[in-house]
Amino acid sequence: MTKVLLTAFEPYDRWPDNSSWMSLMELTHWYDGPVELVTRRYPVNLLTMSERLRADLQAGYDFAIHCGQAPGSTHMRLENVGLNLRTDGTEILPDAPAAYRSQLPLSISAQKIRDAGIPAAVSHHAGTYLCNAALYLSHHYSAAFSMRTQSLFVHVPLAPSQVARENSDSPSMSVPMTSAALAILIQSLVASAN
Repeated sequence: MTKVLLTAFEPYDRWPDNSSWMSLMELTHWYDGPVELVTRRYPVNLLTMSERLRADLQAGYDFAIHCGQAPGSTHMRLENVGLNLRTDGTEILPDAPAAYRSQLPLSISAQKIRDAGIPAAVSHHAGTYLCNAALYLSHHYSAAFSMRTQSLFVHVPLAPSQVARENSDSPSMSVPMTSAALAILIQSLVASAN
């Protein structure tokens, strides 16, 4: 059976909820596909997140799909590149590769999500904060410890409830829709591996 690690982040700053975690929780309520899903919620702290991610990956997964919310995003963004770079310009890990690029068929997966009527695209820059760090470290730990795990990061738009609470005109996507997009992504990745 295919094993998938699904991670998301806890709330941060002014957000009492995190749409990435909301999407994972929604998905686990209804998903009954032929894949073992394991979810983890990480703190918004680089050191703690790094330690937990490293430990979690030791369980041996086929795929690690890391998720984070992206205020202002209009679509699901499948991130292709993880950089060894923090917001302050320093390296996440000294003496480690400058970047990792996903070898997964992200364009095919994004198209399948769009075919289901859900906006999605491949993105080539996950930023320089924890989202990028999760993607970079997931690739790095898998390579360093010769794990079979293939990793990617998905940026999820805000949920409508978050936008309503802010009384803003920011774009949003319903949690059932983002969870459906994640299920399509998982199915696409499993199909590509077989």
